[in-house]
Amino acid sequence: MTASAPAPRLKDVALHQRIRSDIEGRIVSGEWKPGDRLPYEHELMAEYGCARMTVNKVMSSLVEAGLIERRRRAGSFVRRPVAQSAVMEIPDVRAEVQARGEAYAYELLSRRQRKATRADAEMLGLEPGAPVLALECRHFAEGRPYAIENRVIALSTVPEAATTDFSTEPPGTWLLRHEPWHGAEHRISAASADARIADLLDIPAGMACLVVERQTWRSDQSITAVKLWYPGDRQTLVARFTPSTAGSR
Repeated sequence: MTASAPAPRLKDVALHQRIRSDIEGRIVSGEWKPGDRLPYEHELMAEYGCARMTVNKVMSSLVEAGLIERRRRAGSFVRRPVAQSAVMEIPDVRAEVQARGEAYAYELLSRRQRKATRADAEMLGLEPGAPVLALECRHFAEGRPYAIENRVIALSTVPEAATTDFSTEPPGTWLLRHEPWHGAEHRISAASADARIADLLDIPAGMACLVVERQTWRSDQSITAVKLWYPGDRQTLVARFTPSTAGSR
């Protein structure tokens, strides 16, 4: 009979879990931001007094969880969120416009720090009256209005947003660069532009618009909720997929 591999010692399992918990906590809290380099493996070995195998196991589990990425000869880094879904990319609107080969411009229409309304609280899972930052922005492509963005940021999760100047950098771009997120949900619908939205998008009132509503969170903490209005005649949703093995014909 072939001898089975020895079971891991409880001490090793507990240490592995503690190291992972420590690293994950620093990433989730925002102490280590997307793009930050983690300590080298030999530094973690010295800090925790453990073997390279233990550290390697921790790093591999964090890679599998999508929290970090390893770069050959450079080390391990906090992973930047991958902005995609099964239906469409979660847009960084600036990158979206530039990827089309079009000139991008941005305008901050309003910025207001206030207490969460009941609707904000329900949407973001906050207590009524919790501090939020409400932003309205307009994005342009080749000088034409491309999208209207209405966004609420939970300041209890992202306190640095309160002192960030969003007059030059879009909030979506800033959040993707600075705030790690672990989950997102979005809804896509069509709606007729009311008079105000029509005026901002320079389209006729009542024209059909593509509306994308999205919420992102980190662990159990909501980060932001956003609603984007796009002129319907300038947008196309494309999804590429292959049939599943079971039941496909």
